[in-house]
Amino acid sequence: MARSESASGTALLTVPEVMARLRLGRTAVYELIRSGRLSSLTIGRARRVPVSALDDFIANEIEEVA
Repeated sequence: MARSESASGTALLTVPEVMARLRLGRTAVYELIRSGRLSSLTIGRARRVPVSALDDFIANEIEEVA
């Protein structure tokens, strides 16, 4: 599935797209969302992760390791 963009131009990713980018399973991605470490939004029944939130998560993880 291709990444979608909202009216404001913010790119949104599906959970499977986040899974592929992080090379994590569905449960791990939902746990990151549930714990607040990865921001997301719900549109109807669909969960979406802004690309900026994923970028921020990755940057924070890199900073913690460094």
